[in-house]
Amino acid sequence: MIVRLYDYWRSGAAYRVRIALNLKGIAYESVPVDLLSGEQAGAQNVARNPQGLVPTLEIDGHVLTQSLAIIDYLDAKVDEPRLVPADPAARSKVLAMALVIAADTHPIQNLRVLKEIDAIGGDRLAWARHWIALGFGALEAMVPDTPYLSGDTPGLADICLVPQMGNARRFEVDLAPYPKLVAMDAKLCALDAFARAAPDAVKPA
Repeated sequence: MIVRLYDYWRSGAAYRVRIALNLKGIAYESVPVDLLSGEQAGAQNVARNPQGLVPTLEIDGHVLTQSLAIIDYLDAKVDEPRLVPADPAARSKVLAMALVIAADTHPIQNLRVLKEIDAIGGDRLAWARHWIALGFGALEAMVPDTPYLSGDTPGLADICLVPQMGNARRFEVDLAPYPKLVAMDAKLCALDAFARAAPDAVKPA
């Protein structure tokens, strides 16, 4: 059965799923959904994903949405490498770091929110920079003394960090206050599973 990812090359949420699939060694077919043209709001995509968003993953006869829920499925399906620790305290800490980005930072500076900022005459760049800086300030203080955010191997918190660092650079956020995050991002981006998932690596020709 083909594993099919409905994807947009620059979507931070889809980027997370691409990384997770690569880390788990799961081959997949990418089906582009063009967010800039509004294809995500079309009937076909809404039938797959009632929110009219990406990513959506078709796997094992299931249609899964929401990047963290998809990654949770992949972590339950394929034992190694673990993306979230089994130990309850370690698991909680990894989830907290992931949610700083996935719940409190990324959603309020993604495309549909920025369009609403434009519609009310706001400054989308200042808005995005403010929320990214707030999230990164907290996450910098949470970086553990381990090889990766998620422990000895890359996991969910690392998967969330890298796409958000890409967004921060796109919005020209000053990253000097976050040296731990910058160093961690550089280490992660050098790994094959992360490099193959990067927007420049999957951008349509």
